[in-house]
Amino acid sequence: MIALWRPLCVLVLGLFLVSFSPCGSSRFRIPPHDEVARVARFVAHEVDWASMATISTHKPVVGQPFSNVFSVSDGPRGSSSGVPYMYLTRMEISVQDLEVSPVASLSMSLAQTDYCRQQSFDPQSPLCAHIILSGSMQEVNGTEAEFAKKALFSRHPEMIDWPSDHNWFFAKFNITQVWVLDYFGGVKTVTPDDYFQATPYRNFQKQSARGFPRDPWSPSATSWWLSLLYKAPGQSKIRRYPQQASVYRPHTSYRP
Repeated sequence: MIALWRPLCVLVLGLFLVSFSPCGSSRFRIPPHDEVARVARFVAHEVDWASMATISTHKPVVGQPFSNVFSVSDGPRGSSSGVPYMYLTRMEISVQDLEVSPVASLSMSLAQTDYCRQQSFDPQSPLCAHIILSGSMQEVNGTEAEFAKKALFSRHPEMIDWPSDHNWFFAKFNITQVWVLDYFGGVKTVTPDDYFQATPYRNFQKQSARGFPRDPWSPSATSWWLSLLYKAPGQSKIRRYPQQASVYRPHTSYRP
């Protein structure tokens, strides 16, 4: 009898995971809006590009703000550093501004992801989480340049084939202040120390002290559930996943 139930359980589990997988719904599990530093880190890691505003050195807008789009990465997927890295050339108009004055600001928004569209949030709505980073650009070398290369090329593979005669270099954005808009009530600020101490995700791939996978949709969690299904009778029972997925605000998915 048990042998007959196991295939049925596997089928039900498979349908359950597919219906709630990142492919079938939003893959986002945004941190609670009261954990402001975590929200900032989350947005910084999820986005693939940012709008960078510099002080223009080009006529006829010398001295005025000048905004431009740049590809960014703070690390390969799942390996967030919090530091936005860029692949730049001095032929680029905004980089020429930075050579005169390296101060700038970066705007990043989840509007560029599927999340806000799936939730029907307008890009300007505070519910469509976005952040503004104040600071300055700095070229990086050595081991940090190697990390920047891995961070950018893993998420922007087209960069590998960009013309070598443009003298590309890697740079990072030195953050001096973080501004967060992710909920009603006005902008919130985060210090660089708090920003870098936060993590965008709870350690989903690790298991809790009770042995449960923290992320029920991860591949490791799937393997964990299946291993329980195929344990010998009496060896173990399938335990209920802990109540970590409580809804924490009506306009979002689930809390990590």
